[in-house]
Amino acid sequence: MSSPTPAIPPVDDTLGAALIGFGLSCIILGFLSKEVFIYYGRYPNDKMVYKVIVSVIGMLELMEEAAIGHYLYYYVVSNYTNPAAFFVDNFVWSLMLPVAIGATVGTIVKLCFAMRVWRFSNNVYITGLIAILTLSQLSLSITYTVKSFMLQKLVRAEELRLIASLSLGSGALTDTITALTLCYYLRKFRTGFGQSQQLAYKLSLYAINTGLLTSVMSLGALIFYDAHPTTFQFTPFYYNLSRLYALSLLCTLNTRRVVRGQGTDRETSSASVGSPSLPRFVVNYNSRHSQQLSPIYQPSPIKSPLEVGVQVQHEISVLSDAYDYPYLANGPSSPAQAYPWHAY
Repeated sequence: MSSPTPAIPPVDDTLGAALIGFGLSCIILGFLSKEVFIYYGRYPNDKMVYKVIVSVIGMLELMEEAAIGHYLYYYVVSNYTNPAAFFVDNFVWSLMLPVAIGATVGTIVKLCFAMRVWRFSNNVYITGLIAILTLSQLSLSITYTVKSFMLQKLVRAEELRLIASLSLGSGALTDTITALTLCYYLRKFRTGFGQSQQLAYKLSLYAINTGLLTSVMSLGALIFYDAHPTTFQFTPFYYNLSRLYALSLLCTLNTRRVVRGQGTDRETSSASVGSPSLPRFVVNYNSRHSQQLSPIYQPSPIKSPLEVGVQVQHEISVLSDAYDYPYLANGPSSPAQAYPWHAY
């Protein structure tokens, strides 16, 4: 008499959840690929270090997506008639690779934002804290990957719950600290002019949205992993976390020209007295050493006392990441220029 076939657990919360995460990550990867093409088309003369970072991130994201697709194909297609392979046999080599690859992408992006925090604040303690948390998360993720290959069984993944929880928690904390720090120093750099106020508000809102989104994804992965460590319910959050990190960095690089254009456009305010036919002058504040009065047009002869209308133009400088462009190499006494942004 043959022994009864062992019952196979449902795969809805394992392979089913992984398929959902894989589908969502493919969509975000499409947006990321578009941003990569936009970057190389818009900034062909950018610094080599940024080109290398973008290339490395793009290749790592493709490798992670390929690893996810490989293990899903292995279990869903190759072992279609043997569903017990997912629960009983040693897991396939590509199952744990996305953990290490995603952590590497997150580390690169977080260190880039840590450098931005340093440029804004020059605060070694905050920047050091962000760097320490980032590198700690990377080491925890690599440790989790190595120990997983040593265990070789998915049912033993609960033994690594502490390492995974610390990794995801440190990631959420790092994103929150980075976003709050950028917002704080952006508020300090406000000049009181309407254009700069609006620019600081937009940058602060962008920093909050970026940090909030990645923090929510990290917390979602943490909660679902701690609640069900032997399932893949956390994968729709985790598989898209590194994509969002990469996408946030690419969006930051690709919007530099837009932000710089907003920060260097002139704001004009006129205070005229008397008739519009009176003499008018422009007070140029671009020079730190002198102010020049330039006639706009010659007045018609008048008999009344001279009245002057002053048109003030001020230029707002934006503190940015020191990306060098030839058209921004004006000295302190150069005339004011507005650089329009062209969409490519």
